[in-house]
Amino acid sequence: MKLTWYRGNPPNFGDELNGLIWPRLLPPGLLDEDGTELFLGIGSIIGNDLPAAARKIVAGSGYGGYSGLPDLSDGRWSFLWVRGPLTASRLGLDPSLAITDGAVLLRALGWPPPAAAAPAEGRAPAFMPHVDSVARGDWPEVCRLAGLRYLDPRRPAADLLAEIAAAPLVISEAMHGVIVADALRCPWIAMQPLIPLHRAKWEDWAASLGLAIRRHVLPPSNLRERWSRATGLYATGRRSRALFDNALTGPFNAAVARRAAEDLAGIARRAEPQLSDGARLETATARCLEALDRFLRGRRSGDTVLSLRA
Repeated sequence: MKLTWYRGNPPNFGDELNGLIWPRLLPPGLLDEDGTELFLGIGSIIGNDLPAAARKIVAGSGYGGYSGLPDLSDGRWSFLWVRGPLTASRLGLDPSLAITDGAVLLRALGWPPPAAAAPAEGRAPAFMPHVDSVARGDWPEVCRLAGLRYLDPRRPAADLLAEIAAAPLVISEAMHGVIVADALRCPWIAMQPLIPLHRAKWEDWAASLGLAIRRHVLPPSNLRERWSRATGLYATGRRSRALFDNALTGPFNAAVARRAAEDLAGIARRAEPQLSDGARLETATARCLEALDRFLRGRRSGDTVLSLRA
């Protein structure tokens, strides 16, 4: 059974959590490179772009609209649970399968270990942009000006987990920056993703835990991001870089970065952080573990079809 997740270039924090969590939770030898059976964990990876002939086992994944809806009538999909009720509704699944994002299982692992995280006292709040904003923006400079710790979502996931666990506050445009902070009980502030396509999946996760997310508007960090916001374009190509990143635009980019730093620092000071209800989070964690245990027991008995459409 092959552990399957979105492997971008560069790598992205939320997706890379799969490589930390599942090998520690699943029995040795269960995961291999046999692509005839795919284990789908964390990420918006449910879609029609997966190998049609492969059997798909879903454990906490979501549908994010990045591809078309899958054909579930082929009998090759089994759902242990999905990220939230929006995914369950789009796929026509029993609502009871909508538990929460698989990253909640960090709680069951005790990860990161306490020694990996320095005390939060005296540390600056942390900010994580979406990986798309890293390619387009100037967030290290904005964080430097704002007095925030910059969490680059391309860094190794284990390092970022330790950073989040040690932070007094996480401000994030990346959904899994918030999901992990919530799982580790670090207060968080959500920033609305600049690209509209990345927004709906937040509501899927939030609804699974009964959350009403207060999302703040992310200020552009440079001229390219300002242009991207105005046009809806990604603005990460060679022409965009040539147009907006040159000697003539340098002073204007610096001014935009200063304004973004002021806005972000103000949000860090004044916005009310959030956390999901602790009891509800514990219940969701337990339900995920129970679903995983049923899967493993069913597999040992030879029954791999564990859940059906409603």
